[in-house]
Amino acid sequence: MYNYRTELDYYNYENNNYNKPIYTKNENPNMLYDPYNGFIRGNMFPDLYNDYKIEPVEFKISNEKEQLSNQICNLCFATHDINLYLDLYPDDRDMLNLYNSYKKEVNGLLPYYEEKYGQLFVGSTTKYPFEWIKEPWPWEN
Repeated sequence: MYNYRTELDYYNYENNNYNKPIYTKNENPNMLYDPYNGFIRGNMFPDLYNDYKIEPVEFKISNEKEQLSNQICNLCFATHDINLYLDLYPDDRDMLNLYNSYKKEVNGLLPYYEEKYGQLFVGSTTKYPFEWIKEPWPWEN
């Protein structure tokens, strides 16, 4: 006879346990991954990171454009994740300083990238005439 409950219990335990973050209270909650490692893991906080049974994939960067866009994306992810932390802990001065540092770095890289390669984000520049992209889309190549 088919025992549905036993199989369902097994499925929930064996296959969905990745939804439960492994949290171990760290003495220093501000110890984070660097922006690149946080980006490829989808989480800046090592104490909250669970590998979801999948290893993070390293990016293969082949030119300066890819390097810059990767750097900008990593920093944008880091600022967003730290922003979520600061929503809960607004008095954490060290995290706010780190957030501001990453934000400053993004604000320095973005104009350089856009001057050299074109707009990276839809709302990042307001040039006339409005041009979202100067080169063909990836699927047009």
